[in-house]
Amino acid sequence: MPQRHRCYSLRMEKARIYVTDDDPGIRELVAEYLTNQGYAVETAEDAVALDRLLAVRLPDLLVLDWMMPGEDGLSVARRLRAQPGFPPIIMLSAKGEDIDRIIGLEVGADDYLPKPFNPRELLARIRAVLRRQNGASAPVAEDTGRLAHFGPFSVNLDARTLNRDGAEIALTSGEYELLEIFVTHANRALSRDWLMDQLRGFERDPFDRSIDVRVNRLRKKIEDDPANPAYIRTQRGQGYLFVPQGKG
Repeated sequence: MPQRHRCYSLRMEKARIYVTDDDPGIRELVAEYLTNQGYAVETAEDAVALDRLLAVRLPDLLVLDWMMPGEDGLSVARRLRAQPGFPPIIMLSAKGEDIDRIIGLEVGADDYLPKPFNPRELLARIRAVLRRQNGASAPVAEDTGRLAHFGPFSVNLDARTLNRDGAEIALTSGEYELLEIFVTHANRALSRDWLMDQLRGFERDPFDRSIDVRVNRLRKKIEDDPANPAYIRTQRGQGYLFVPQGKG
């Protein structure tokens, strides 16, 4: 009995990844590759099978295919993102246009990878997302963490939480990472290229506008009027400027 208990504890130390794709070849390839990289991997062929896995245990990260029979990946991501504290999502899709990546990010995916893809690139993106997520699940008392304040908001930089008047606001790992960058670089114009370099640890398309999608998502959660932002302001020709004091 003690032996079995030790084995279970060892498995618990591995980051758990669920891979959902209707293509069995992709499922097997990704599962084998990630398992060899030290992750605990489980697979599902569609949304129904994924829900069965989620009913037992949440993963540390979900790799999710866009084009699946039945409920598609966009619908799944939108549904899961409505659950506070759901782990990060990396979306896979045979659709490689910029608009498709933007749509994937808008529904709540933390990253997007077009098919066909190199497993090594998927691994790099998984590691980058998990690095950003690292420590998010560790409970830290609000009064003991490093705090930053703006308007009615309080950001706990240790617990990776955002509160408004004492009520926590659910953020994706990508949204939190962007907010942390703004909070720690307040009152400075930050270019889109610089922000993308901070958020992603791999090559990117120089015309990638997904940073604007992330900014818009964050604005919807902290701005009273996202179309006329007080905190995250657009600097024409420069990028974005975070103003903690807001307007006035």
